[in-house]
Amino acid sequence: MDQLHIIIASTRPGRIGPSVARWFHEVAREHGSFATTLIDLAEVNLPMFDEPKHPVLQQYEHEHTKRWSALVNAADAYVFVVPEYNYGPPPPLVNALNYLVKEWQYKPAGFVSYGGISGGLRSVQMIKQTLTTLKIMPMVEAVTVPMVQKHMSEGPQFTPSDQHNSAATTMLDELARWSAALKTLRV
Repeated sequence: MDQLHIIIASTRPGRIGPSVARWFHEVAREHGSFATTLIDLAEVNLPMFDEPKHPVLQQYEHEHTKRWSALVNAADAYVFVVPEYNYGPPPPLVNALNYLVKEWQYKPAGFVSYGGISGGLRSVQMIKQTLTTLKIMPMVEAVTVPMVQKHMSEGPQFTPSDQHNSAATTMLDELARWSAALKTLRV
Protein backbone atom coordinates (compact mmCIF):
# COMPACT_ATOMS: atom_id res chain seq x y z
CA MET A 1 0.00 0.00 0.00
CA ASP A 2 1.29 3.48 -0.86
CA GLN A 3 2.44 5.69 2.00
CA LEU A 4 0.83 9.13 2.47
CA HIS A 5 2.51 11.67 4.72
CA ILE A 6 0.26 14.39 6.06
CA ILE A 7 2.51 17.31 7.02
CA ILE A 8 1.41 20.00 9.47
CA ALA A 9 3.12 23.14 8.14
CA SER A 10 2.47 25.62 10.96
CA THR A 11 4.69 25.51 14.04
CA ARG A 12 3.59 28.57 16.00
CA PRO A 13 2.13 28.36 19.52
CA GLY A 14 -1.67 28.41 19.55
CA ARG A 15 -1.95 27.01 16.01
CA ILE A 16 -5.01 25.10 14.84
CA GLY A 17 -3.21 23.09 12.14
CA PRO A 18 -2.97 19.93 14.27
CA SER A 19 -6.74 19.86 14.75
CA VAL A 20 -7.40 20.25 11.02
CA ALA A 21 -4.70 17.65 10.28
CA ARG A 22 -6.15 15.11 12.73
CA TRP A 23 -9.51 15.36 10.96
CA PHE A 24 -7.91 14.89 7.53
CA HIS A 25 -5.74 12.04 8.81
CA GLU A 26 -8.86 10.17 9.90
CA VAL A 27 -10.56 10.79 6.53
CA ALA A 28 -7.43 9.50 4.73
CA ARG A 29 -7.31 6.38 6.90
CA GLU A 30 -10.98 5.64 6.20
CA HIS A 31 -10.45 6.27 2.49
CA GLY A 32 -8.20 3.21 2.46
CA SER A 33 -5.92 4.01 -0.50
CA PHE A 34 -2.91 4.81 1.66
CA ALA A 35 -1.10 3.89 4.82
CA THR A 36 -0.97 7.27 6.53
CA THR A 37 1.54 9.05 8.74
CA LEU A 38 0.92 12.38 10.42
CA ILE A 39 4.07 14.54 10.60
CA ASP A 40 4.23 17.76 12.59
CA LEU A 41 6.98 20.17 11.51
CA ALA A 42 6.99 21.52 15.08
CA GLU A 43 8.12 18.08 16.27
CA VAL A 44 10.56 17.60 13.38
CA ASN A 45 12.05 20.90 14.58
CA LEU A 46 14.44 21.62 11.72
CA PRO A 47 16.72 24.60 12.26
CA MET A 48 17.08 27.10 9.43
CA PHE A 49 18.75 25.21 6.61
CA ASP A 50 22.23 24.42 7.90
CA GLU A 51 23.74 21.73 5.68
CA PRO A 52 27.12 22.79 4.22
CA LYS A 53 26.62 20.90 0.94
CA HIS A 54 23.85 21.37 -1.59
CA PRO A 55 20.96 18.97 -0.86
CA VAL A 56 21.02 17.52 -4.37
CA LEU A 57 24.25 15.72 -3.35
CA GLN A 58 22.50 13.98 -0.41
CA GLN A 59 25.72 14.23 1.63
CA TYR A 60 24.02 15.23 4.86
CA GLU A 61 26.13 15.96 7.92
CA HIS A 62 23.45 16.62 10.51
CA GLU A 63 21.29 13.96 12.18
CA HIS A 64 18.17 16.14 11.91
CA THR A 65 18.64 16.22 8.11
CA LYS A 66 19.20 12.47 7.92
CA ARG A 67 16.01 11.85 9.92
CA TRP A 68 14.05 14.29 7.75
CA SER A 69 15.44 12.70 4.58
CA ALA A 70 14.32 9.24 5.71
CA LEU A 71 10.82 10.50 6.57
CA VAL A 72 10.33 12.29 3.27
CA ASN A 73 11.84 9.47 1.23
CA ALA A 74 9.47 6.91 2.77
CA ALA A 75 6.39 8.62 1.35
CA ASP A 76 4.72 8.02 -1.99
CA ALA A 77 2.50 11.11 -1.67
CA TYR A 78 2.07 14.13 0.58
CA VAL A 79 -0.70 16.34 1.89
CA PHE A 80 0.37 19.68 3.30
CA VAL A 81 -1.94 21.11 5.95
CA VAL A 82 -1.11 24.75 5.48
CA PRO A 83 -2.31 28.14 6.70
CA GLU A 84 -1.60 31.46 5.05
CA TYR A 85 0.83 33.93 6.58
CA ASN A 86 0.94 37.35 4.89
CA TYR A 87 -0.28 35.95 1.55
CA GLY A 88 2.30 33.16 1.65
CA PRO A 89 3.21 29.79 3.16
CA PRO A 90 4.61 29.43 6.67
CA PRO A 91 8.42 29.73 6.75
CA PRO A 92 8.90 26.31 8.43
CA LEU A 93 7.33 24.65 5.37
CA VAL A 94 9.59 26.50 2.94
CA ASN A 95 12.60 25.59 5.10
CA ALA A 96 11.58 21.90 5.29
CA LEU A 97 11.14 21.71 1.53
CA ASN A 98 14.52 23.33 0.87
CA TYR A 99 16.40 20.83 3.04
CA LEU A 100 15.99 18.09 0.43
CA VAL A 101 15.77 17.61 -3.33
CA LYS A 102 15.76 14.01 -4.57
CA GLU A 103 13.61 12.65 -1.74
CA TRP A 104 10.66 14.77 -2.95
CA GLN A 105 10.88 13.97 -6.64
CA TYR A 106 8.10 12.39 -8.70
CA LYS A 107 5.51 12.30 -5.96
CA PRO A 108 2.10 14.00 -5.86
CA ALA A 109 1.03 16.50 -3.23
CA GLY A 110 -2.34 17.71 -2.09
CA PHE A 111 -3.34 20.56 0.17
CA VAL A 112 -5.64 21.15 3.07
CA SER A 113 -5.48 24.92 3.43
CA TYR A 114 -7.18 27.09 5.99
CA GLY A 115 -7.37 30.70 7.04
CA GLY A 116 -9.59 33.74 6.70
CA ILE A 117 -11.58 34.71 3.66
CA SER A 118 -9.15 33.12 1.18
CA GLY A 119 -8.93 29.83 3.08
CA GLY A 120 -5.18 29.74 2.60
CA LEU A 121 -5.39 29.60 -1.21
CA ARG A 122 -2.73 32.29 -1.69
CA SER A 123 -0.33 30.26 0.45
CA VAL A 124 -0.96 27.18 -1.67
CA GLN A 125 -0.45 29.08 -4.92
CA MET A 126 2.88 30.48 -3.71
CA ILE A 127 4.26 27.12 -2.50
CA LYS A 128 3.33 25.34 -5.75
CA GLN A 129 6.25 27.07 -7.49
CA THR A 130 8.67 25.52 -5.01
CA LEU A 131 7.00 22.13 -5.28
CA THR A 132 7.19 21.96 -9.05
CA THR A 133 10.85 22.96 -8.92
CA LEU A 134 11.38 19.95 -6.63
CA LYS A 135 9.51 17.79 -9.21
CA ILE A 136 6.53 17.33 -6.92
CA MET A 137 3.20 17.20 -8.76
CA PRO A 138 0.67 19.44 -6.96
CA MET A 139 -2.94 18.35 -7.26
CA VAL A 140 -5.62 20.72 -8.48
CA GLU A 141 -8.13 19.05 -6.17
CA ALA A 142 -7.82 20.41 -2.64
CA VAL A 143 -9.59 21.04 0.62
CA THR A 144 -10.00 24.74 1.34
CA VAL A 145 -11.33 25.99 4.66
CA PRO A 146 -12.18 29.70 4.57
CA MET A 147 -13.12 31.34 7.85
CA VAL A 148 -11.68 28.35 9.68
CA GLN A 149 -12.54 29.79 13.11
CA LYS A 150 -16.21 29.14 12.36
CA HIS A 151 -15.36 25.42 12.20
CA MET A 152 -13.47 25.31 15.49
CA SER A 153 -14.91 24.31 18.84
CA GLU A 154 -13.42 23.76 22.30
CA GLY A 155 -10.16 21.95 22.49
CA PRO A 156 -9.64 23.19 19.72
CA GLN A 157 -11.57 20.71 17.62
CA PHE A 158 -12.12 21.11 13.86
CA THR A 159 -15.66 20.36 12.71
CA PRO A 160 -15.76 19.88 8.93
CA SER A 161 -18.70 20.55 6.65
CA ASP A 162 -19.99 18.01 4.15
CA GLN A 163 -18.17 20.04 1.48
CA HIS A 164 -14.83 19.56 3.30
CA ASN A 165 -15.39 15.82 3.58
CA SER A 166 -16.35 15.55 -0.09
CA ALA A 167 -13.33 17.61 -1.21
CA ALA A 168 -11.04 15.43 0.91
CA THR A 169 -12.32 12.25 -0.74
CA THR A 170 -11.95 13.74 -4.22
CA MET A 171 -8.38 14.83 -3.49
CA LEU A 172 -7.46 11.44 -2.03
CA ASP A 173 -8.84 9.71 -5.15
CA GLU A 174 -6.58 11.88 -7.33
CA LEU A 175 -3.56 11.42 -5.07
CA ALA A 176 -3.96 7.66 -5.35
CA ARG A 177 -4.08 7.83 -9.17
CA TRP A 178 -1.05 10.11 -9.40
CA SER A 179 0.91 8.16 -6.80
CA ALA A 180 0.51 4.97 -8.82
CA ALA A 181 1.43 6.69 -12.09
CA LEU A 182 4.47 8.54 -10.73
CA LYS A 183 5.99 5.39 -9.20
CA THR A 184 7.19 4.47 -12.67
CA LEU A 185 9.41 7.60 -12.68
CA ARG A 186 11.03 6.86 -9.34
CA VAL A 187 13.98 4.54 -9.77
